[in-house]
Amino acid sequence: MKNNTFNFCPDCGSKNIRTEMNGRKWLCPDCGFDLYNNVASAVGVIIINSKGEVLFERRAKDPKKGCLDLPGGFTDPDETAEETVKRECLEETSVEPSNIKYLCSFPNTYEYKGFSYKTCDLYYTAFYSDDVELKPQEGEVVSFEFVKFETEEDIDKADLAFISARNALKFWLKNRNNKC
Repeated sequence: MKNNTFNFCPDCGSKNIRTEMNGRKWLCPDCGFDLYNNVASAVGVIIINSKGEVLFERRAKDPKKGCLDLPGGFTDPDETAEETVKRECLEETSVEPSNIKYLCSFPNTYEYKGFSYKTCDLYYTAFYSDDVELKPQEGEVVSFEFVKFETEEDIDKADLAFISARNALKFWLKNRNNKC
């Protein structure tokens, strides 16, 4: 399957499978198989240190290998978004953040191996104390960087992997003094 299309029905093998709804539904008229590509949930965490800097990871793999990303990832089955925040931070940084608070959500498209996953990315804020030792998850994170943003233009200049993170950072910047 590439570009959200099947060549054959996964159920009966028919070549008559159709892609509908802009790649979000597949239907086989021969056997009645239908499958929806529903939105997946994912989280991102804007982790701030005592200097007001945001923690970023340098991505170790595609999509967007080498770009900056916030700690986070896809929600596992039977997992809350808050549990995902803690799990992903522990996996990617070896540290559990404190004072986790919901911030906002934005849609995203996650392109991977020719397939477009539509996601709803839930963003949170959290803190790390300055004395923690961050350890990058092998195969996922190359390195860490702390970046301070003063303006939306600063965010636009950052080499960010995903548009939803850019939008969440702009939302955070506008609202960071409003205790949202």
